[in-house]
Amino acid sequence: MENTGFLDIQPGRRAGGAQRPRSSLGHSQSMMVWSPVLLGTVVLSVFSGLSMADRAMPKLADWKLCADEECSHPISMAVALQDYVAPDCRFLTIYRGQVVYVFSKLKGRGRLFWGGSVQGGYYGDLAARLGYFPSSIVREDLTLKPGKIDMKTDQWDFYCQ
Repeated sequence: MENTGFLDIQPGRRAGGAQRPRSSLGHSQSMMVWSPVLLGTVVLSVFSGLSMADRAMPKLADWKLCADEECSHPISMAVALQDYVAPDCRFLTIYRGQVVYVFSKLKGRGRLFWGGSVQGGYYGDLAARLGYFPSSIVREDLTLKPGKIDMKTDQWDFYCQ
């Protein structure tokens, strides 16, 4: 065998050629011992990440204006006049010149914010992102379906993922 400077360890063999003990299923026992530990670590890290990210946030408003009963149809298309960096997960980071689809307009104490979505770098690049942004940073260019329906907001309107 040629000396390459690297250890040549084959599956099921230890350095020096000794066989690892095998389980009845043919797997090495060391792998069987480490698998539950590795699995536990992965599961804990995934669930601890979810508990920190997925949470209800304070409501920005009690009412919103929508184009339909589900707030699923965009009211209008707007263009961002300036960059806006989202202060938390409820908001949407928007870049100057980006097209924004407006799905809702908050009312009452939150009337300065609209809810909408933006696409990634180019159409189809990334999934659309949803969130709130100040209405003052966009210019509505095209009304798609007038917002005429007042809807009560709920916890899901301000939920962080």
